[in-house]
Amino acid sequence: MLRNSIIKAIPLALAGVIAVTAAAEARDQIRIVGSSTVFPFSTTVAETFGKTSGFKTPVVESTGSGGGLKLFCSGVGVQHPDITNASRRIKKSEVELCAKNGVADIVEVKIGFDGIVIGNSKSGPEFNLTKQQIFLALAAEVPVDGKLVKNPYNNWSEIDSSLPNEPIEVLGPPPTSGTRDAFVELAMRPGAKSFPDLKALRKKDKKAFRAISDTMREDGKFIEAGENDNLIVQKLQANPVAMGIFGFSFLDQNSDKIKGATVAGKQPTFENIASGEYGISRSLYFYVKSAHIGVVPGIQEYVAEFTSEKAIGDEGYLTDKGLIPLPGADREKYRAAAANKTNLTM
Repeated sequence: MLRNSIIKAIPLALAGVIAVTAAAEARDQIRIVGSSTVFPFSTTVAETFGKTSGFKTPVVESTGSGGGLKLFCSGVGVQHPDITNASRRIKKSEVELCAKNGVADIVEVKIGFDGIVIGNSKSGPEFNLTKQQIFLALAAEVPVDGKLVKNPYNNWSEIDSSLPNEPIEVLGPPPTSGTRDAFVELAMRPGAKSFPDLKALRKKDKKAFRAISDTMREDGKFIEAGENDNLIVQKLQANPVAMGIFGFSFLDQNSDKIKGATVAGKQPTFENIASGEYGISRSLYFYVKSAHIGVVPGIQEYVAEFTSEKAIGDEGYLTDKGLIPLPGADREKYRAAAANKTNLTM
């Protein structure tokens, strides 16, 4: 009799466990991951959305663009993120990873532009750099007297006598960061290509060229400082001769503490980035998992807030955080794509 009672109780207990598990998995709060550069913009929108919409304030994590896309593409279901921020466009390989894991419908939203700054403490020396000098300071191997050698430069003035006679020490993001990807593409590769032999190599063997242009030195002159740009700012204050690589928004928010180097004769200013004159600038994005819209409450409404004129317009509240707005026609294009849940096309 007791045995039969126990057997009858087992299904009820299992049902209880399943119900508890389902409740634990249910989610009524948007989860966002990704770029440390987009993080302050996304956080500002999330806070505004939480105060004004009636939905819970979304949880935003700074994981880096690559790390965020890896999490985003890991599957469909409330255990996976709903949105990922990126300071570069999603790669074909990442779209394929998403598809492999059942993430088939993705909405792409471009929110604006950002410059990548190489800067230092306001109390430190002034830097007026070219992309070639940046490459020579940071690449693992560089041309010297027509030969490719392990980077021999210890001081900036060894590269060019016009540069400060200070040790090369640059704090930068890791390979998972969209800032690192963009910096390599927009500064390191053009710097390498300024050498005729490397330019010729690029035409002959792009893979071999990129092995040179994209590989940072590992002798302590370039230091991977993680995804937290605020930490880089703190370290620059502590060491005025060190340089750091970070998004313009962090320069804009910390202009009382740090300054940006001039690159190819142009300062990293709002106006120079918006006009395209500052040569190290990139587009910023976020990606939405369409399968989660209507499952996790508020996703469509959050996206509408983020793409609104009051947020990303010419006078939007994100410009106060350092976002460089898209042209009006582009804003309308991405706003419509978001509203219509238009699938990403590469």
